[in-house]
Amino acid sequence: MNILEKYADLLVNYCVSLQPGQKLYVNSSTLAEPLVREVYRAALKAGGIALVSLDFRDQGLLTLEEGSDAHLEFVDPYYAMAMQDFDAYIHIRAPFYSISPKNAPAGRQQLYSKARAPYSKLYSERTARFELKRNLCEYPTIAHAQNAGMTLEEFSDFIFNACCLYEENPAEEWRKVSRFQQQIVDVLNTKDKIHYKGENIDISFRVKDRIWINSDGKTNMPSGEVYTAPIEDTVNGTIHFAYPSMYQGQEVEGITLWVKDGQVEKWEAKKGKALLDKIFAIEGARYFGEVAIGTNTRIQRPVKNILYDEKIGGTVHMAIGQTYYQCGGKNQSSIHWDMIADMKNGGEIWANDDKIYDSGKFLFL
Repeated sequence: MNILEKYADLLVNYCVSLQPGQKLYVNSSTLAEPLVREVYRAALKAGGIALVSLDFRDQGLLTLEEGSDAHLEFVDPYYAMAMQDFDAYIHIRAPFYSISPKNAPAGRQQLYSKARAPYSKLYSERTARFELKRNLCEYPTIAHAQNAGMTLEEFSDFIFNACCLYEENPAEEWRKVSRFQQQIVDVLNTKDKIHYKGENIDISFRVKDRIWINSDGKTNMPSGEVYTAPIEDTVNGTIHFAYPSMYQGQEVEGITLWVKDGQVEKWEAKKGKALLDKIFAIEGARYFGEVAIGTNTRIQRPVKNILYDEKIGGTVHMAIGQTYYQCGGKNQSSIHWDMIADMKNGGEIWANDDKIYDSGKFLFL
């Protein structure tokens, strides 16, 4: 197998475990056609039925700028059908731009998003019930290579290594990750109070009766994290996210949040505070939907891409906005924004007043 054949085989047969007769929806851009072709081939070999949707350059922007209200409210029936009835969904990110070239008028974007909101909700509910197997992954493009400060070749190598595609049997490598992380969630699922401590980090929350998830490549590729949803009104303290973040095509750096009884009361950023101001005006955005710990030691540097940065071994992250229902979370929002903090140099995690993690390593393993 060449590298894209191995990638496709991993996505179809490990990540979504496509079975004969099951329906798979594949969405990407035209830039990812080489990988999409191999995913389609792998789906056929698995006996699945694959439907492919490829976006061309500026398709969404053209709709927002040139379309009528009727165009904005029209939902692709194949997408709607997939969210309602399909068994599996693979979204392959392959962007044309490193940052958004334009910002559409807010009202038009809201109209566009509102029309799709019922299907986004359905997606969240069906994935929580494990009715829809899903995976988010990436095909290397110049846009994200530029964000990472890499050549396309370097970024491709970064992705393939993070996904274990250079190993003889990538799926078996992810099964090893799964077994390792299961030890972590087995411990965390017995705890209630969690406390993150570190440089400019002093924040706690409760997780009693919430479920920690072992993210082992089935929903993200690459993966390498354990996560849950905090009890919404129990988050208290301050946290500084040292790693840069990209959201809605804009870069934000040096985010610090002050939280009381679950709600973000104050925020600062060295760069991009105006975006934070905008986001925190959205319903549900000032509460947290996720808390997590990154474990992927193959990823050791941020590349301004949340799919990879949140998995960095030796980091923690917290996401404002939409929760994961499968964790028992209740917060709802139209956004979900992961923010990442470094724990490798003296960061600690305490659980029920016992230190379980120091400088990027779990003490019980």
